[in-house]
Amino acid sequence: MVAGQVIALLGAESTGKSTLARELARILSARGVDAVMVPEALRVFCDEHGRTPARHEQADIARTQTELIEQARARHQLVLADTTALMTAVYSDYIFGDGSLYESALMDQVNVSASLLMSLDLAWTADGLQRDGPHVREPVDALIRSALQGAGLSYNVVAGHGVARVEHALSVIDHLLDAPTRPPRQSGASRWRWFCDNCDDGECEQHWLPRAGQV
Repeated sequence: MVAGQVIALLGAESTGKSTLARELARILSARGVDAVMVPEALRVFCDEHGRTPARHEQADIARTQTELIEQARARHQLVLADTTALMTAVYSDYIFGDGSLYESALMDQVNVSASLLMSLDLAWTADGLQRDGPHVREPVDALIRSALQGAGLSYNVVAGHGVARVEHALSVIDHLLDAPTRPPRQSGASRWRWFCDNCDDGECEQHWLPRAGQV
C-alpha cells in the first residue's frame, strides 16, 4: 500500500486546529475519502499527567507525534494531523529557549503534503492546562512561519469563522487531491502567483481576513 498524504494543521493556541481537523476528517470521510485524524500528542500527555511537560519531556512528545502520524499514514489515504512535531519544537523554543528540536521536526515536516497554518482571527478561549494566554499567539505564530520559511517549506494560511474556515481548508485539500487529474504544467512555463496588495507577499492572508469578518 502506498503511504497516505499528510495534511498538517499548525498554529498557535486557540486557533481552532483540533476542531477543524475533526470537521475535515468527517467531511472527507463522508465523501468516500479514506481520511483519519491524528490527535495532538501534547493534549494526550496533559490529560494523562495532569500537567504540562517539562523541558526534558518535549523530545519524547515530538517523537510520539511523528510516530502517530506515520502509523496513520501507513494505513490511510489521507491523514489530518492535529499538529506535528514542529509545534512541539516551537513551544520548546518559546517556553524553554530550547531550539534543539527544530532540526528533526523540520525533517519530519518534509513528509507533509500540505501545511495549513491557522490565522489568528479567532478569539482566544481558555482550554485547561494547554493555554498560556492570548499574549503568546503572535510570537508563536511568528516562530512557526520563521521555521517553515527558513527550511523552504510552503504553507497555506487558513482564515475565516465557522463554515468559511472549513471551506478555506477544504479548497487547499481538494486542490491537493485533484493534482493527479490535472494536466502537467509545460516545462519552463511560469507558475501564476497572487500578490497581496498590502505587502507583496503571495502567502499573505490579508485577502482572506475581510471574508472572515463577514461570516
